[in-house]
Amino acid sequence: MKYVMLMQSKLKGAVTVPSSKSICHRAVICAGLSEGSSKISNVNYSQDIDATCSAMENLGVNIVKSNKSLKIRGTKKINPAHNHIECRESGSTLRFLIPIASLSGKEVVFKGEGQLAERPLGPYYNIFEDKKIKYKNSDGNLPLTIQGRLEPGEYRVKGDVSSQFISGLLFALPLLEGDSKITITTRLESKPYVDLTIDTLKDFSVTVENNNYKEFIIKGNQKFKAKDYCVEGDFSQAAFWLTAGTLGADVECLGLKMKSLQGDKVIVSVIEKMGGRIAASEEGIKAIPAKTKGIVFDASESPDLVPIIAVLGALSEGKTEIINAERLRLKECDRLKAISTELRKIGADIQEKADGLIINGKKSLTGGRVNSWNDHRIATALAVASLKCENPVIIKDALCVRKSYPDFWKHFKMLGGVMDEWSLGEEN
Repeated sequence: MKYVMLMQSKLKGAVTVPSSKSICHRAVICAGLSEGSSKISNVNYSQDIDATCSAMENLGVNIVKSNKSLKIRGTKKINPAHNHIECRESGSTLRFLIPIASLSGKEVVFKGEGQLAERPLGPYYNIFEDKKIKYKNSDGNLPLTIQGRLEPGEYRVKGDVSSQFISGLLFALPLLEGDSKITITTRLESKPYVDLTIDTLKDFSVTVENNNYKEFIIKGNQKFKAKDYCVEGDFSQAAFWLTAGTLGADVECLGLKMKSLQGDKVIVSVIEKMGGRIAASEEGIKAIPAKTKGIVFDASESPDLVPIIAVLGALSEGKTEIINAERLRLKECDRLKAISTELRKIGADIQEKADGLIINGKKSLTGGRVNSWNDHRIATALAVASLKCENPVIIKDALCVRKSYPDFWKHFKMLGGVMDEWSLGEEN
């Protein structure tokens, strides 16, 4: 079990932001479904990306890893080497690959670790029952066994659980012999993630017709075509450094694409709306230290930003309210409970609601002992909060950052963060 103790620090310097995990998942899958060989460059090997690579290899894809890139030779036919797919703690791996694995018609067992075993799969269960695909689970949790083949047709999917179900179908349905349609039966949340999927599919020569996010028309008999693809920097991770800059640090984020389709690019407008200022150049972007004020943030399109926006709200003048965030209770942990509980421990004035948070800002926080809840976004958000704490912050289970940003603590120290590290017992 890894602990870090963070002392109040002044961060300064430039950091190359990890490549977008969301886009990398999609590029690896599209390359794996393509005829021929693709090179995916600017790859950061987080645990989630490793899980998707291993799963795709099991489905018949050849992947060769090098320092920052992947050479992927796609497969014409999904043919699992063995019937167990280990998704570790990656929701994207699980939800993206279930429809793809079902292209084989063979029995496949999906396994997961930690909270992933309990994360909802209801939209797929509804599809399995409608399409006569056999499945069984463990009291609604993983492991999940499926056997049956996807057929062309209409797929009705709820849009307010996770956009990952829609993306999973979008990867698989173009490979069927007939045309298909995905009908969204509720309001679709996290639209930018569906946009990322459609955009990546287009890069690999597969087209999808989007009818105002209410239905998606997918022609059958399409072919993914191999290509070389460079993964852009991740605004989800840049959000931590941009918030640190707003709170007084001097950190430039390199490797970002300002015209990105990533939904979490909204962190730029959130900071500006709160009174901050973002400076962009050809090299990178940085936030200028500013006195910020509270706002109302609708989290329905960018739920992953909630932990770090909660930190910024806790250190801004007035009230910050986060709304439409109920889905965060179904992430790696209950993120609404986690971030409110831990910020209160270090002096924040924060209340948890059923679907959000109410935060009354302060000039500084006190510090103390906190728990990451084994959630990478909780750990990194608390690290940023430590920059404005009067006393040290001790974070338990700090190695959870390996899920998405393995070099986070290395970068934190490189930028001037003052920290001690130690382990107690067995590391997970």
